[in-house]
Amino acid sequence: MTDVICGGWSDTKPATEEIQRICDEVKGQVEERTNTKYGIFRALHYRSQVVAGMNYVIKIHAGGFTYLHVMVFEALPCYGGEKSVTGVQQGHTSKYDLKPL
Repeated sequence: MTDVICGGWSDTKPATEEIQRICDEVKGQVEERTNTKYGIFRALHYRSQVVAGMNYVIKIHAGGFTYLHVMVFEALPCYGGEKSVTGVQQGHTSKYDLKPL
């Protein structure tokens, strides 16, 4: 099992504090895309991909039976390091099924 291969996706891993910080930072973008306000927004698992920056796909528990898969692009620090949501999938379950969007 590899950690991160340039251009390839990492294995699914438990969310870390850093992944939760990313989720907290992009929560407003997700709420805008889904037209929904989330009281709970807890990162559960993630996968990452090294590109000209970093792509993340993150499984998020958004309360009750609501689970989202959110794709986030993090620009390289030399380009500002900005994080932007590039995809959101609704209707997921707690099942361990995280795949790139």
